[in-house]
Amino acid sequence: MIEMPDLPSSSTEGNAEDPRPVLLSWSGGKDSTLALERLRASPEWHVVGLLTTVTEEHDRISMHGVRRSLLEAQAEALGVPLTIVWVPSGASNEVYGERMGAAMREAVDAGITSVAFGDLFLEEVRSYRERMLATVGMEAVFPIWGMDTAELARRFTDDGYRAILTCVDTEQIPASFAGRDFDPRLLQELPESADPCGENGEFHSFVHDGPIFLHSVPCSRGDRVLRDGRFMYQDLL
Repeated sequence: MIEMPDLPSSSTEGNAEDPRPVLLSWSGGKDSTLALERLRASPEWHVVGLLTTVTEEHDRISMHGVRRSLLEAQAEALGVPLTIVWVPSGASNEVYGERMGAAMREAVDAGITSVAFGDLFLEEVRSYRERMLATVGMEAVFPIWGMDTAELARRFTDDGYRAILTCVDTEQIPASFAGRDFDPRLLQELPESADPCGENGEFHSFVHDGPIFLHSVPCSRGDRVLRDGRFMYQDLL
């Protein structure tokens, strides 16, 4: 259940300075974290919750492969309520749309009409999100859209964030990158064809510490598993 937080009250009707409530589509990774940081720095927005899709069969974040227990620990360390949308493994676009649509309608009923995403430059993805949200009367927000990905990646590491690559597309970068820390050395060793932020799906990550965390999220590396003959997953415990 999504609940509206107590927003700042005002004696002035229609106070334009009041922050607007926004949900953040949350993967647990680097770009989501940067989007959260930017939203928190803006007087326009009040992040009222994180919204994450988790596969029913595996109890893990979709595509990223991170255990739900770590996701919940991460949300607690960030001090933001978490809402999980459960989806079947390999869900069709229709089923995914139904599950997300139900969550969005619940948010609208709670007075939330904006959802933010950590997308950077993929126009098709942005257009899809805008179309889907428009069907339920919501708007999409893109706080880090258009920013230089090489600069973002460097700032992420320079600012003291810590992340681990949890999923690697072995058709784009070597499988050996799975399980590595997202750090300056990794950025130097990424193939030139790879986006520094993995925006084309080269890799996904789990952020376990950084400036906006109340405390770090304890985690350790488990097994590595190749799935679908393509995606190398690093299990985190």
